[in-house]
Amino acid sequence: MKKNAMALRSLGIIGVAAATLLTMSTVSGAAPKARGTASVIKIGISLSLSGDFSADGIAYKQGYQLWAKDVNAAGGLMGHPVQLVILSDASDPTQVVTNYKTLISTDHVNLVFGPFSSLLTLPSAEAVSRYGYAMVEGAGGAPSVFSANLKNVFDVTLPVAFDLQPFAKWVKALPSATRPKSIFYVTSNDPFTQPVVDTARSMIGSSIKSVGHLVFPSEATDWKSIADQVATAKPDAVVLGSVDVPTVSAFMLAFQQMHYTPKIFVCTAGPDQGRAFTSAVGAKNADGMMVPNSWYGGSVNPMSKRMVSEYVTQYGGTASGVNADIAEAYSVGQTVAAAVKATGGTDNAKIMTYLHSGVTIATVQGAVKFNSLGENLSQTAYTFQWQKAGTAFVQVNPVGDKASVAIEYPKNAWGK
Repeated sequence: MKKNAMALRSLGIIGVAAATLLTMSTVSGAAPKARGTASVIKIGISLSLSGDFSADGIAYKQGYQLWAKDVNAAGGLMGHPVQLVILSDASDPTQVVTNYKTLISTDHVNLVFGPFSSLLTLPSAEAVSRYGYAMVEGAGGAPSVFSANLKNVFDVTLPVAFDLQPFAKWVKALPSATRPKSIFYVTSNDPFTQPVVDTARSMIGSSIKSVGHLVFPSEATDWKSIADQVATAKPDAVVLGSVDVPTVSAFMLAFQQMHYTPKIFVCTAGPDQGRAFTSAVGAKNADGMMVPNSWYGGSVNPMSKRMVSEYVTQYGGTASGVNADIAEAYSVGQTVAAAVKATGGTDNAKIMTYLHSGVTIATVQGAVKFNSLGENLSQTAYTFQWQKAGTAFVQVNPVGDKASVAIEYPKNAWGK
């Protein structure tokens, strides 16, 4: 969903590559070029194929490519094939700006899709705005992105500040006899994580005694001492402002070493990464872990079910193991495709006007409708939990939603 990461960790991901590595893929679907006479529609994208956000960047690449493959199989956008031009930014805010300038000025792309993370989205959107390009993205939902008041940025995913609201309502509404007695809030100072944790903390308020609130630098690489402070306090519930799997994995390992299992452990990101998460921490350890998001592999949305089926066919695994980043990226493509079709081409000014018009677009993540800031407030925030010994990723709240199942509470001990 919509996030930043810490530092490059070992997840079986490729090592650091040259920041300007070009990985071009040609697929179909697009509208007539705004420049030149070629019939191919070129879409420029900068992704973190190495560095801090590499796991998410690679997943985003898969999502974008899956969308493009489907578009091309259907005859392209308005009969024109789509070509994705992807550059690696190595998770660097400076390189991502350079990449988009290159994509527009040198590669002469017609359209651009957003990168991964709010940290990279804001400078990217500012850069492409100077060229008059729209930037539709799915992982730049931090308040800092929207407070810049850019007219060219559109986030297809629910803003992150809403993410933990269903969780906060649920835990606060528990009967006093079973409600956690203590809670610890710990987060990186990332523009994605802090707003999520701060909102949950404000909503829960004094209904649960706070026994700690730690903010650590996003560039931290050693979380054990921080996790040990949390474990020493032995809170019933832990809210972790995490940006990736390695952060969550490190906290889980430290808790295990301290022989401490919280009754509730919810993280802003990490457990939503499907197989990348369960492979890193072990399926049984994943059991009971919770995470917010606006999509999961078991979504009943017909478009989502088709996308998940195609993804599993191509990459293997199960629906529970499909990374939410895939759906975010795919939804970006669907939104741009709708704008191209409605405006009759790739004129970015017309596309921005259309996306600001209040139109609702159907995507694998659900409805997309932008307000004046480019926020999509049409989606619902959910909380998900790994259950059945870490083999099933299920929706657990909003509690009143018919698709939600009973929350595993308290969570099982590690490895149970």
